[in-house]
Amino acid sequence: MLTKGTKTGPDRGVAATMDRRNLLGVIGGLSAGLILSGCSNANKSPAHRPDGGAKGGEVTAAEDLMREHGVLRRALFVYSEVASKVRSAPSPVVIEALARTARLFRAFGEDYHEKKLEEAYIFPAVKKAGGPASAYPDILAAQHQRGRQITDHILAATRGAKLEADNVEPLAGAMESVVRMYRAHAAREDTVVFPAWKQTLTAEQLAEMSEKFEDIEHEQFGEGGFENAVAQIAAIESDLGLGDLAHFTAPPPKV
Repeated sequence: MLTKGTKTGPDRGVAATMDRRNLLGVIGGLSAGLILSGCSNANKSPAHRPDGGAKGGEVTAAEDLMREHGVLRRALFVYSEVASKVRSAPSPVVIEALARTARLFRAFGEDYHEKKLEEAYIFPAVKKAGGPASAYPDILAAQHQRGRQITDHILAATRGAKLEADNVEPLAGAMESVVRMYRAHAAREDTVVFPAWKQTLTAEQLAEMSEKFEDIEHEQFGEGGFENAVAQIAAIESDLGLGDLAHFTAPPPKV
């Protein structure tokens, strides 16, 4: 028994076909919307995506500062490892890698991380807030300046394929001294200065600073500034035979 409105024969087949077409149209429309939404998110940098571009979520300004320190610590590690080689007739490969390290430290560390972020935003806020951390910015800024003098020295010394004999010991000594300085310097920033700076900001202001820091990075380096810096230091480590982390595992203590 057929209910009212039920179609039979050819009319029923046409109706079924139309229903299927309508359903496919709806599905197609939804799919296109999802694809466009995905493209919109894909075109955004990870920090701007709703999920931060990864399971860990958005990279905050404080985290950005600390991971940039990681790049600089790796450059300083190159200095400490190369210092002994500089004293024993270094090859052109070593000299060239040392020059690349100094150029990376200059561009990513001094001209960007120190000048554009720390000296422009972190240090003034920490000084203004007062408290124990406010004693550090002037010292840290002076150490930045000394670091730039040493970078100038390294770049000048590594312009050629060979080192001048009378510059070997001054170069090795300068690298060892800047490594020592920045080890203490970065440790104070990570444990005292950056936390104090974060305390001066509301959650909304911290989010705004995260966006600002990302904008500055893009203005300085384009997309992927941090990732490119990591790739550069990794290539330098590889060229110097320093790329295998397991090689630096400490031996067991002697008893």
